[in-house]
Amino acid sequence: MAKLQAAALDVFAEHGFHGASIEEICTRAGLSRGAFYSNFEDKEALFFALFDEHADREVARLDAAVSGAATIDEVLDALVGAWKGHGDEERSWFLASTEFTVHAIRHPATARRLAEHDRRLRDRLSELLAVFFERVGREGPADLDMLARCVIALHEGALMQTLVEPGELRPGELQRRFLPAVLLAGG
Repeated sequence: MAKLQAAALDVFAEHGFHGASIEEICTRAGLSRGAFYSNFEDKEALFFALFDEHADREVARLDAAVSGAATIDEVLDALVGAWKGHGDEERSWFLASTEFTVHAIRHPATARRLAEHDRRLRDRLSELLAVFFERVGREGPADLDMLARCVIALHEGALMQTLVEPGELRPGELQRRFLPAVLLAGG
């Protein structure tokens, strides 16, 4: 399954969700179509497995950042450091997930499935935000889900701008500059 997921991320990033064929994903993975269908119902199911794997990795990275810091500045520096981007991997994920999101917007049933995966990610991020506010000795907002949405929007928007204008905007620059205001205004 890991080979299929790694190949799919590359193919989705290169050709887009619609341009990616199951055949090419299998060829890159060195596996048969039968192997694909024994693990996934279709390309959407494969994408959602990628989404969950990426979410697990990001939450673990953010959790480590928050857990290892003692002051508000250390927490913020660690969060921004965790989100500075991870080169080609982050670029590939951004390309694949952005195009899939557009696909989902056009297909209501897929949008509902994506919203459920997004909700589970926000629940985990909300838990981390609660830990953040506890660690810095501040009361967080009553609606941590809305704050999680804002933090995700800042990160994804900043990443998009960094990828479009890499010479103008360093990875993590917008997050470092504005994440503190977003977090502290929320608490």
